[in-house]
Amino acid sequence: MASVSETQTPLFIPEEWCDAADTIAYDSITSPPPIAFICGAKNSGKTTFSRYLLNVLLKRYKKVGYLDTDVGQAEFTPPGCLSLTVIDEITPDLAIPCLKTPERCFFFGDISSKRDPTSYVTYIFALYDYYQKELCTSDKSGSPGNTGLPLVINTPGWVKGIGYDMLVDMLKYISPSHVVKTCISAESKNLPAGAFWLDQEVDAAVTLIEVNSARQDSFKRVVLAQKDARLLRDLRMIAYFRQCFPSDLDILTIKRLADALAAHPPYEIPMSRIKIKHLHCQVPSAELFCSLNATIVGLAVSSGDPEHLPSCVGLGIVRGIDTFKRLLSIITPVPPNTLEKVDLLLQGFIKIPDCLSQVQEYVSPLPTN
Repeated sequence: MASVSETQTPLFIPEEWCDAADTIAYDSITSPPPIAFICGAKNSGKTTFSRYLLNVLLKRYKKVGYLDTDVGQAEFTPPGCLSLTVIDEITPDLAIPCLKTPERCFFFGDISSKRDPTSYVTYIFALYDYYQKELCTSDKSGSPGNTGLPLVINTPGWVKGIGYDMLVDMLKYISPSHVVKTCISAESKNLPAGAFWLDQEVDAAVTLIEVNSARQDSFKRVVLAQKDARLLRDLRMIAYFRQCFPSDLDILTIKRLADALAAHPPYEIPMSRIKIKHLHCQVPSAELFCSLNATIVGLAVSSGDPEHLPSCVGLGIVRGIDTFKRLLSIITPVPPNTLEKVDLLLQGFIKIPDCLSQVQEYVSPLPTN
């Protein structure tokens, strides 16, 4: 039977979504935990279904992994990140995303994979490898028999051209146990029928599930609203930097948050211990540090091994640059003990929301001595 999520705002969950989630969670009691790959056209309900599936899986498993490949509309991190997060609590409201600290995160530095598809896929493969090595057979997984951690993989809605090619590469590399295709009424925008990523018939080890978008019910009533992608990204970024302050602090408006950030004591990092990497463009070495001012950067820890990608521990706003003292001033919710490990700043094209940057004293450089 179709259900309404247990939320304050009623959200229609179609019966076929309920059946699909139950199939994934309870397909077999003795088999390894499922790896569910969710794919489909833009605005087809992939993220909402993924949230619902997480809740269903958490009724059987103590913890569930979530591999987020949507850099534009990230689920548990700010925009521009690719992440692997371990979830141990049911989401009370499927309509409201929430920020969580990921188990592993990479800063891609853009809201679309179009600028650098090769690096994008490399990051995703690295996250899945980490899942397989560190979480899949870990006794800390909390799954029945400690045989591994179930995994939900959410994907972006770019399913044509290079986007389609990347989706096929991801499916072949990951080899999920379940593939859920969400379909919309405009058939030309959907993925091809069947196991489109395979060169032959469906592998017996793969369960393919096709569900319709929940945007309309059988009476053509709209039940999921269109998303304003840019607004959602700004709200997510605002929520992220709101974490710089205690939750009980009286910051109820964006203006107050902007003022609070402007007055917040920044974390100072000596230029001598920091490397700078621009992810999608080249900057003259003489302008390397100045180009960071009043921008959002990924705070990363390099592994020392060229074969391993630098792990991102969070984002920061470069509040100012003191060229005399050779210091970078950064505002970030990342705790100081973690910041001490940061040795690499990654700059991409993730921007400060306009509603925050309009406060003059907030975006202007700090005075130099």
